[in-house]
Amino acid sequence: MDGLVANVARKERRYLRVLQIDVNERPDLAGRFRVQVVPTLVLVKQGRVVERIEGRVSAERLLHALESHLIEEPTRAAS
Repeated sequence: MDGLVANVARKERRYLRVLQIDVNERPDLAGRFRVQVVPTLVLVKQGRVVERIEGRVSAERLLHALESHLIEEPTRAAS
């Protein structure tokens, strides 16, 4: 998941922020986001969890989840 998420994050850096958390170092955040499986990807939009992906998934599934939550804005579409 790391490489693919990092690539999307670089491509969409104006619209997407990716944080990687070590659940052993930050059990408070693991609890807050109910992380029980590693890896877990939690997509948060405007302060709410909008999607959760647990375990290994295909690149297509991961890309679809990330890209489906990016907001298409007029200034972004023109660039």
